[in-house]
Amino acid sequence: MDLNVGINDTTLRDGEQTAGVVFSAEEKIAIACALDKAGVAEMEVGIPILSPEERETIRAIGALGLRARLMVWARMCHADLDAASLCGNVLVHLSIPVSDIHMAYKLKRNRAWVLKTVERFVGTAVDRGMRVSVGAEDASRADPDFLYRVAEVAQKAGAWRLRFADTLGVLDPFTTHERLHALVANTDLPIEMHAHDDLGLATANTLAAVLAGARYVNTTVNGLGERAGNASLEEVALALHVIYRRTTGIDMKQLPTISELVGRASGRPAPPQKSVVGDAVFTHEAGIHVDGLLKDVRTYQGFDPAEVGRSHRIVLGKYSGSQAVTYVYDKLGITLSREQARGIVPLIRAHTIRTKTSPSDQDLRDFLGETQRARLIGVTI
Repeated sequence: MDLNVGINDTTLRDGEQTAGVVFSAEEKIAIACALDKAGVAEMEVGIPILSPEERETIRAIGALGLRARLMVWARMCHADLDAASLCGNVLVHLSIPVSDIHMAYKLKRNRAWVLKTVERFVGTAVDRGMRVSVGAEDASRADPDFLYRVAEVAQKAGAWRLRFADTLGVLDPFTTHERLHALVANTDLPIEMHAHDDLGLATANTLAAVLAGARYVNTTVNGLGERAGNASLEEVALALHVIYRRTTGIDMKQLPTISELVGRASGRPAPPQKSVVGDAVFTHEAGIHVDGLLKDVRTYQGFDPAEVGRSHRIVLGKYSGSQAVTYVYDKLGITLSREQARGIVPLIRAHTIRTKTSPSDQDLRDFLGETQRARLIGVTI
C-alpha cells in the first residue's frame, strides 16, 4: 500500500471564497511561500477567469520557483479555459456539477450534456498541453453509477485525476468510506477528496476517504472556505501522521506559523480551542490533569505538542490544585511549602471566579504575601 497522501491545499482558492475574506497579492504570495516551506505538495492558487489581476498574481506565484505544484480552478467553458491558459505552467482543475439536482436546477441540462461537456473540454485542454484534474461538484449527492460514467469519460479524454466533492458537507465518515471505496474500485483515475464542514465532519470524512483509497485530499489553513469551511490542513496532516502514520511531506512544526499568517491575512484568526493551532489546546488547568502531566506526560498527552512546535502550558484557575500551584510558583523562582500551596488555592479560585481570568504573576506574588501575613496573625485563609 502506498503510504503517501498528496495534500492539495486550496486556501488561496476555496479559502478565499470564505464570505468576507480577500487576500492581497502580497498576502497570497506570502501564504504560498509558507505552504511551500512546510512541504505542501500542491496548492490551488486561484480562479483565472476572475480578473487580469488574479491571473497576474497566479503568474507571480508561478515565478517564485516553488517546489509545490500549482493548480488553478476553472469551469468547463471556453472563457475559463482560455483564462487558465494565460497563467503559465499550472495544473488545471475543470469542475462540473454531477448531481441531478445541480444539473436540473443550476445548469438546466441533463446527464448526456454533462458527459459530452467533460469529453469536450478535457480533450481540448489536453490538446493544449494542459494537465487536467476533473472536479465532480456535488458528487456526494450524485447517482454513483453516473459518477463512475463521468470518471470513465474523463479518463478517456485524458484527465489524470478526479475530485470527489462533498460540496454541501452532507456525508458522514461511514458513508464517505463506502462511496469512495466503490469509486476507487470503478475507475483507474486517482481520487481526490474535497470535504466541507457543514456538519463538523470534514476532517473525519477526509480521513475516511484516505482509508477508502483516495490518494489526494483538499485542505485549507484554519478550515477556511465556503459556509462552515473545508477540512483544515493542520487537522488532516497531523491526524494522518498520528493516527495512521501516513506520510504527507508536511513539516508539522510549521503549522502554527502558517495558521497565524493566514489568520492575520483573512481577518479570521484561529479560535483559542482550535485543534492543533489554537492558543489554548495545550493549556491545562484542572488539578487532576495537571497532577497526571507532572507525574508522566503520557497520562494526558495524545501526541507530543513538540511535533507541531508547541509545548504544554499550565495555568491556574478555579479547578487548580496544590500541585499546579507549586509548579507555577516554581517557574517564578518561588519554592512553596505544601502548607503555603494549599493556602493559596482558595485565593486563586476566588480571583478567577471574580475576574474570569487567570491570575497574573503579580497576583500570585500578592497571594503569597497575603498568606504569609495571615499566618503571622493566626488567620486561616
